[in-house]
Amino acid sequence: MSLSNIPGFFQAGGLFMYPILALLALGLAITIERMIYLKKAHNESRTLWSRLLPLINAGNYSEAEKIASNSTTAIGRVLGYGLARSKGATKRGPVERAMEESLMEVTPQLERRTHYLATFANVATLLGLLGTIIGLIHGFGALADVNPAQKQDLLSGAVSEAMNCTAFGLMVAIPFLLIHSWLQSVTDSLVDQIEMAAVKFLNSLGLED
Repeated sequence: MSLSNIPGFFQAGGLFMYPILALLALGLAITIERMIYLKKAHNESRTLWSRLLPLINAGNYSEAEKIASNSTTAIGRVLGYGLARSKGATKRGPVERAMEESLMEVTPQLERRTHYLATFANVATLLGLLGTIIGLIHGFGALADVNPAQKQDLLSGAVSEAMNCTAFGLMVAIPFLLIHSWLQSVTDSLVDQIEMAAVKFLNSLGLED
């Protein structure tokens, strides 16, 4: 399909092309926002960890806590909780639970709005199918008063136009499913990095279980 055929393709799909187009616009906005946010979060977390690791290995927990508490990154918040809780701690459990609690708070922020892309993909597919079904109903209804010799041509034209809506729905849904999977994998990787940093910090404390 060439670019010159896009307006005709869109118009032939019927009214349900417009909500699918709205989902496309919203999904693209979420995709761009999430890509920027996660890239920034990943870079900031890596930079902060490179500053904290030497301090933790050296046992300079007070300075590490200052840096972590002044950070707005996910890894900074988690380690900040752990560093604050480690003061005077004799057991590993309370420190570990404090960081787990903090991780439960920051993880939804990392995953925010990503799940909408999978929802948009499903809705776009269903809207495409609904638009096609309604288009076929209208097409078959219009054949009632048509000359039998013209019915075949009109029917083939109605089916072709109705299928445009399904095609557009799938054209929106498939990329969104792939993007959702990719963003989720990036988020999971970032969470894994935070968990790894938390474990290294816990091990450096040398506390009893």
